[in-house]
Amino acid sequence: MSAAMRRHLGLLLLAQVLLCTAATRFQDVLSHGRTSAATSYRKLQGWSSDQNKWNEKLYPFWEEGDPRWKDSWKDGQVTAKLDTDSPALVGSNVTFVVTLQFPKCQKEDNDGNIIYERNCTRDPPASQDQQVYVYNWTEWIDNCGWENCTSNHSHDVFPDGRPFPHYPGWRKRNFVYVFHTFGQYYQRTGRSSTTFSVNTANITVGKHVMAVSIYRRGHSTHIPIARASAVYVVTDKIPLSVTMFQKHDRNISDSIFIKDSPVTFDVKIHDPSYYLNNSAISYKWNFGDGSGLFVASSSTTSHTYTLQGNFTLNLTVQAIIPVPCKPVTPTAPLPTSAVTTGASFNSDSSTIIETMEDSPDEGCHIYRNGYYGTGISVIEGILEVNIIQMTTIQMTESQAENSLVDFVVTCQESLPTDVCTVVSDPTCQVSKSVVCDPVTVKNECLLTIRRAFEEPGTYCINITLGDDTSQALASALISVNRGSSSGTTEGVFIFLGLLAVFAAIGAFILYKRYKQYKPIERNTGQAENQEGLTTYFSKFKAIFFSSNTERNPLLKGKPGIV
Repeated sequence: MSAAMRRHLGLLLLAQVLLCTAATRFQDVLSHGRTSAATSYRKLQGWSSDQNKWNEKLYPFWEEGDPRWKDSWKDGQVTAKLDTDSPALVGSNVTFVVTLQFPKCQKEDNDGNIIYERNCTRDPPASQDQQVYVYNWTEWIDNCGWENCTSNHSHDVFPDGRPFPHYPGWRKRNFVYVFHTFGQYYQRTGRSSTTFSVNTANITVGKHVMAVSIYRRGHSTHIPIARASAVYVVTDKIPLSVTMFQKHDRNISDSIFIKDSPVTFDVKIHDPSYYLNNSAISYKWNFGDGSGLFVASSSTTSHTYTLQGNFTLNLTVQAIIPVPCKPVTPTAPLPTSAVTTGASFNSDSSTIIETMEDSPDEGCHIYRNGYYGTGISVIEGILEVNIIQMTTIQMTESQAENSLVDFVVTCQESLPTDVCTVVSDPTCQVSKSVVCDPVTVKNECLLTIRRAFEEPGTYCINITLGDDTSQALASALISVNRGSSSGTTEGVFIFLGLLAVFAAIGAFILYKRYKQYKPIERNTGQAENQEGLTTYFSKFKAIFFSSNTERNPLLKGKPGIV
C-alpha cells in the first residue's frame, strides 16, 4: 500500500473518529448540561441507554434562553407540568403525568388539533359560528395505509430513529415526549397530556430526577416546545401516614387529646400501584402509656388514654410480599432454609437489603416495614353534654313577635368557656341560625341558655359546650308555639270567669229539677186544709216549670188523694 493511500485512509479514520466524537447523544440533550456521577445502571424495562445518538437534524436542540423558543408556538409559549405519585416502595411502579398548558384561549379538540376556545374573550378571533384552528396537525398527512405511511414520511420517527407506533388513533397523537432518568431514556407519542409508569425494581433507593422534553410534530422537523422535570423518591420503607380522631377533640391537628375518651387511629399506606395488594400486612402499636404492645390486622384501631401526660406513639407496619423464588446457589449453602440476597448500588441512600424465605407450600416472599412515631398530650376535657330542661318563657307585649325558650344544660369533666347553639330544620340538616357566646362557669357545669324563635314550628337544637381543647354536643327536637301577650292573657281570665258563673247557674237549675223530696208526715186533721194549698203550689210550678217530669211524684200512692 502506497504512502498516499495510507494517509488517505488515516484521514478518513480520523474524520470518522471526530464525527463519532461530535455526535449528539441523548445524555447531551436531556441532561441539560448535568452529568451523572454513576457510570453504570441496572436496565429499566423498555428503556434505552442515554449514550445512544440523538437525531439533532430532525429534533433540534435549543439551549435555555434561545430566542427560537418564543416562536415555537403561536400566540405564546407552552409550558409543561410534570407530576409524580412518589414516594414509591422499591419493586412497585411510580407514575408520572405530563400536562401541557397552552396560551390563553387555546385547547386541544377531539381530533388532536389545537383550536381557540369559543367565547373565551369578548373579541373572539373569528366569527361566532366557527372556531379558528391554531395548528391543524393532520393537513400534511397524506391518506395512506398503515403499511406504507412510514416509508412515505421518514420524519415519523423518534430521535433515535425508531418509527412511531401505528396503533389506532396514532395520527391524533401529535406530541413527542422523551423522558430521561437513571442514565436511560424512554420515548413515546401522545396528546396534550400523557401518563406512564416505571417499575422501580432496578432503581436505587433514594431521590432521582425525571426530566422530559416535548416536541410538536411538523412537516419536515419536530419543534421543541417545552421541558419539565420533577424529583421522585424510591424507598425500601413502606410509605404511610396516620390520622388521629377523637369525638370530643376540638382541634385534631394539635396532637392534644382528652382523657377517658377513645382515640381512633387510621393508617393510610401510600401504594398507588397496588403493589401490596396480595401481601399480609400487620400493624404493631405501642401507645406509650404502659398498656403494652398491640398487634392488629386492620388499618384502623382505637385506644383510650386513662392518664394525663405526654406520651410517645410508635407504629410498625410489616408487609409480607409474595415474590417468585430465586434459585439457591449450591456454592453458598446456608444453615437454614432462609436465603438472604443483597445488592449494592451507587446512591445517596443505603443499600437495598431483601430477606427472602422459601416455603414449599406458599412459595417465596420478602418483608417490608414501615415506621411511624409521634408525641401526643392527654388532658382533661368536656366529655358529655345533656339538656335536662326546656322551658317556654312568658313574654310581654313588646316581645309578642318572638318565642323565648330556656335550655338548662349540664356537662361532665371540664368546665366550658363558650357555648354555641345551632337551630336547624326538624331533620337537623338545614341550619337556620347559629349563635355563639362566651360563658363563665365557676364550680358546677350547670347553665341556662335562652334562645329566641321567630316563628312557631318544630326545630332541631344542637347545643355545643367547649373549651380550648375539647367540645361536646347535645341535640333535641323542640316544638315552639306562638307566645301570648299580657292583653291576651287578661282576656283569657275574663272568659274563664264568665264561664264559671254560667256553670254555677246551670248546676243550680239542674239540682232543683232532679231533686227528690221525702213525704211529709202530718195528722188527719191537717190533711184537708193542706190539700188545697198543695194543689195551689202544683199549679204554680206547672206554669213556671212546664217541662218538669219528676221520677217519683209526691204522694203518689197515698189513699184519699185524687
